[in-house]
Amino acid sequence: MAKPINSKRVFFPKGKQNKLINKILLKISIKKAANLCNLSERTIRDWRREKFSISFIALRKLCQKTNIPLPSSIKLKDRYWYVKHGASKGGKAVWKKYGTIGDPEYRKKKWHEWWAKEGKYKYNFIGKTKSIKKPSYSKNLAEFVGIILGDGSITQYQITFTLHSKDDKKYGNFIINLTKKLFDTPIGIHYYKRCKATSYAISRKELVSFCTKEIGLKIGNKVKQQVDVPSWIKQNKQYSIACMRGLIDTDGSIFNHNYKVSDKLYSYKKLSFTNLSKPLVIFVYKTMKNIGLNPRISRKIDVCLDSIKDMQTYFKIVNSHNQKHLNRYLK
Repeated sequence: MAKPINSKRVFFPKGKQNKLINKILLKISIKKAANLCNLSERTIRDWRREKFSISFIALRKLCQKTNIPLPSSIKLKDRYWYVKHGASKGGKAVWKKYGTIGDPEYRKKKWHEWWAKEGKYKYNFIGKTKSIKKPSYSKNLAEFVGIILGDGSITQYQITFTLHSKDDKKYGNFIINLTKKLFDTPIGIHYYKRCKATSYAISRKELVSFCTKEIGLKIGNKVKQQVDVPSWIKQNKQYSIACMRGLIDTDGSIFNHNYKVSDKLYSYKKLSFTNLSKPLVIFVYKTMKNIGLNPRISRKIDVCLDSIKDMQTYFKIVNSHNQKHLNRYLK
């Protein structure tokens, strides 16, 4: 049975998705577009930047609302269209390594043969715990915590960050250098070309233990656990600012607010931080208030800065290590 067309993803020729979303936003606001699709405003902006593909059902709603015809140059793919391709590549890799697919007993036998022959003699065997440098509390460590709480994830053996491969490339280099400075450990990098994402992974069990036991982070789903910023950061103003910078550099956005008065177009910059963990939203809001800003909370998941003066103050006091945000603010 064919899958419903509403579950498909829409793919445009390069640059066409951006043009269509801009055309739609000339007729309705980002807020109305987000409410219509039951999504966040950040998702609409990501579509405009062509960071992600659009679902067909959302595109159809937006076009119907604005009386814009559906483009004829689009292609539709299943929601998880990339899984089959990845599974094929994985199967070829398993065949090359083990000479068979789908026989766990055979692979187990071959592993034991490898272990008896050479694995147990390797000094740097993967099972050996590798040490890390353990830094003291500092602004750099507080910012690292903010990055993890924003765009990172922690499992039992690994800490990962996933960023846009093009827009956040320089910020990825910043994270690599910060990690090296704090923990003296390398980061593994994996590129996902089809979805324009880059994953940065630190595979150190000792680092996971340090982050969970000594600086107050948690393994697992951040939203389900409604994670909060560790108390040692909240109790220090400079640590709070550094942590907020890490959060906004990963989960924040800088964008133009456009409006018309008497047929004259006005435009200025705004900042938005979006997160589904309420304690993080409250932390960012309070930290902004403590440095003299006037933030507002929208939909319980967004912290916004609306005025030109607040934007100037934010970049004077907090600033950003994400070149993407700096470019958008200064442009």
